[in-house]
Amino acid sequence: MPHPYVLLSAAVSLDGYLDDTGPDRLLLSSPADFDRVDEVRAGVDAILIGAGTIRADNPRLLVNSEERRAARRAAGKPEYPLKVTVSGSGDLDPDARFWHTGGEKLLYTTDRGAERARARGLATDVVPLGAGLDWRRLLTHLHDVRGVRRLMVEGGGQIHTQLLTQGLADELQLVLAPLFVGDSGAPRLFGPGGYQGGRLRLLESRRIEDVILMRYEPTAPGTGGLPAAADHHWLALACDLAERCPPSDTAFSVGAVVVAADGTELARGHSREAGDPVVHAEEAALAKIDPADPRLPGATVYSSLEPCARRASRPAPCARLILDAGVRRVVTAWREPDTFVTDADGSGLLAAQGVVVVVLPEHEERAKAPNRHLPG
Repeated sequence: MPHPYVLLSAAVSLDGYLDDTGPDRLLLSSPADFDRVDEVRAGVDAILIGAGTIRADNPRLLVNSEERRAARRAAGKPEYPLKVTVSGSGDLDPDARFWHTGGEKLLYTTDRGAERARARGLATDVVPLGAGLDWRRLLTHLHDVRGVRRLMVEGGGQIHTQLLTQGLADELQLVLAPLFVGDSGAPRLFGPGGYQGGRLRLLESRRIEDVILMRYEPTAPGTGGLPAAADHHWLALACDLAERCPPSDTAFSVGAVVVAADGTELARGHSREAGDPVVHAEEAALAKIDPADPRLPGATVYSSLEPCARRASRPAPCARLILDAGVRRVVTAWREPDTFVTDADGSGLLAAQGVVVVVLPEHEERAKAPNRHLPG
């Protein structure tokens, strides 16, 4: 199901701590960076923090700039983003500043936690998620019910760890502060867990007074049928590649990317690439990879249109090429219509051979865009 774009935001000391163990919150960011955070808050639909952050820091979580709040109102948005927190127990202080400042508030909790939260009279909408907390269900609810398209997560470390290890974080904005904490009892940004392999991609690094902002995005594909945030990034690239195809009235415009399990791009291709009037996107990409490359069995093929199951122009359809390459996972945006081949079912052919096929329909319109001129 569609999720919001999830942006993790944090500031840490040089030795990786979010705070010290003193009674007051340790200020890690500089004044200019606090203003940057305010700007980021003003640009999102919702801000989320964990219950532990409410207990430890008692934050207000506001957009402080009147000018930015005015810009939100002028754009038809609420003055403040929706404030969201997560608590399995529902045991939260009803007098915390979180509930009594800003605009709307929302608490996600368990069925038992919802009973406790309502008994405590928290000034918030309460959404129970069942017997346990389910991040995918939470994000789907935010997207589909509350209309949240961009979510900023400001901690704490346990929340950041869960979202990253489950492949649900689209971006990490990390500020490195020039000081040490050195206290093993202090909270760290990330805890142990089953993180995805590979290196994150650096999107930006910027000096802000005496701190450094670094923006990263995950690159490692998901595993199995559950999509990860990186799957959306790679499929969006495949849709971009489809826009490069020379136009045709007799074939689809498709883009494809092959990505190793650690997030390394192995190859990319698009329909009719390099002047070949009949080459398909997956075919073009796979042809650039050594068939003996040991990374292929763990790779994911991203294709803006599902791989073809039948074709007249070449002996082997793309679904067969993927199977022959040993790839076991495919992510696509759009099931092939009957424009040129009736009852096309490349996904079914792949699935019958044990390949995991993930369809992300939220990218379908982008995949269709370069094919609008075709009938049907």
